[in-house]
Amino acid sequence: MSAPSLTPSKVARARHAQPPADGPPPRAGSFGRSLRRNLTAHGFLIGAVLCFAFFSWYPMVREFLLAFQKTDQGEVSWVGLDNLRTVFKDPAFWQAWRNTLLFTVLALVLGFAVPFVVALVINELRHGKGYLRLLVYLPVMLPPVAAVLLFKYLYDPGYGLLNELLGSVGLPEQQWLQDPDLSMLSVVIASTWMNMGGAALIYLAALQGIPGELYEAAELDGAGLLRKVWHVTIPQTRLILSLMLLMQIIATMQVFVEPFLLTGGAGPEGSTTTVVYLIYQYAFNFNNYGAAAALGLLLLVLLAGFSAAYVKLNRAEDE
Repeated sequence: MSAPSLTPSKVARARHAQPPADGPPPRAGSFGRSLRRNLTAHGFLIGAVLCFAFFSWYPMVREFLLAFQKTDQGEVSWVGLDNLRTVFKDPAFWQAWRNTLLFTVLALVLGFAVPFVVALVINELRHGKGYLRLLVYLPVMLPPVAAVLLFKYLYDPGYGLLNELLGSVGLPEQQWLQDPDLSMLSVVIASTWMNMGGAALIYLAALQGIPGELYEAAELDGAGLLRKVWHVTIPQTRLILSLMLLMQIIATMQVFVEPFLLTGGAGPEGSTTTVVYLIYQYAFNFNNYGAAAALGLLLLVLLAGFSAAYVKLNRAEDE
């Protein structure tokens, strides 16, 4: 018998009928498109990393080096721990830390509790929530300098609105920014009003995420408002509350704008001198960049240690 003849059309059909050995062949141009897409993504990523490195990492490394250096007429020399000794011997050092801790405590009493209470009140209302959210957040949208100057006008001993209100009800007028006993409290009140809007909205978002069934169960058990807040609201928002507590402590320990604009930085008898303002004085008033960097390094180590201890304690509680 003669072998069957294979025509060109049969050969072509046989080739197309055979399945590929290693899967479908790659489409033309897919590798090029993938490469271009990845290069674009990495290009944007590299740009962001470079910006972050230049504006965040480099200043921190530079501060660490300056803390152990001294600049004299343009010549840089290593001095070891001399800058730290200079800072510790300064009487204003301990006063600045006391004032900073006092500001932090007062800011936690007012700035941590007031936004949470405001969020609770707004969450309980049935109407006007959007308007109240805007009203609460409005101070955050103001430039900090404008907000501080507004409070400086309110605190003015001659024509300030607060003294006018006190006089209208027969109370004695106060030297809000000139009295060493009131100056720090006045700064805390201004700072709380300026910054509580963002925290209040975060708390409000957390409150709106609590299931309503928990409150209904608490009401069936006869729980009142305070017991519902203590046994339902606070446990359900513990993570947000703890995170905001950490962020507020870190922010208040670095306060500068409010005392600088309200009381000139130091305040009466140095009552509003903070650590960051003392850093500013070392750098720009005394031209001692080494001491300024050393004090900044101490503040960095303190906040980093507090943050690490806080994270460790939270992790231990979760476990």
